[in-house]
Amino acid sequence: MSLIERVRHSAEWRTEAARDRVARGRAYAERQLIARARAPKPPTSRILCYHTVGMPKMGLNDVSLQRIRRQLEMARIAGYRFVPASELVAEPTDPAPGDRRLALTFDDGFRSILTTVEPLLRELDISWTAFIVSGFADGKKGHEDFLDWDEVAGLAERGVTIASHSVTHPNFATLSPGQVVDELEQSRTALRDKLGIETTEFAIPFGQSKDWPEVARKAATEAGYTTVYAQSMERRPAGTVPRTFVTRFDDDRVFRAALGGAFDRWEEWY
Repeated sequence: MSLIERVRHSAEWRTEAARDRVARGRAYAERQLIARARAPKPPTSRILCYHTVGMPKMGLNDVSLQRIRRQLEMARIAGYRFVPASELVAEPTDPAPGDRRLALTFDDGFRSILTTVEPLLRELDISWTAFIVSGFADGKKGHEDFLDWDEVAGLAERGVTIASHSVTHPNFATLSPGQVVDELEQSRTALRDKLGIETTEFAIPFGQSKDWPEVARKAATEAGYTTVYAQSMERRPAGTVPRTFVTRFDDDRVFRAALGGAFDRWEEWY
């Protein structure tokens, strides 16, 4: 690497690190303030979205093993039972009061879902879904933080539902119509060719309402997807399934507030 390239890389790293610190600070403040400000509501059924467990370098979206274990235990004590996401998708997104079911999903295909999440959820007998970025599984990301196809296949063999999360994890609002089609069709094809899985489920990268234009909705249907997962209950794009994101800042109080819908308008903005 030349001197100029090293300087550029260093500057980019510092900029990214600064943005990450700002994002963490803002997210922490938002999660804490919303949990305090919103009047507590009875917990309701919902689909939770996690990313990594025990990978602190992943920042905002990483949850410690101790914390997720406690969250799952809290949910069971509160009367929840864990079900596949497909069970909640098949029913109205506004469950009746007292209906307490949780589904767990994990985005991106990070290594921790194999090393940490799968043993934990197998121990607790909880079903879950992993949304895989096919290009990361191909090794195109260039590092070892993501599972390869053999490892993803192992999860599928042990009963984990495997579904699509695009080829390169782009913001779909920035893509041309042709790129949108490629991301949707090629990621679904990769799951079929590599794993023999005909998935009809897709999770939007980033998942914000602005990240899923109408051209993407139409292309997803044409590509064979029947279920598209997004973020917040109240702000998600039409025709998508809401999920409740869990962050590294979600202590007991914040997590209880999340189960009661305190963050049904909150979107992870970074």
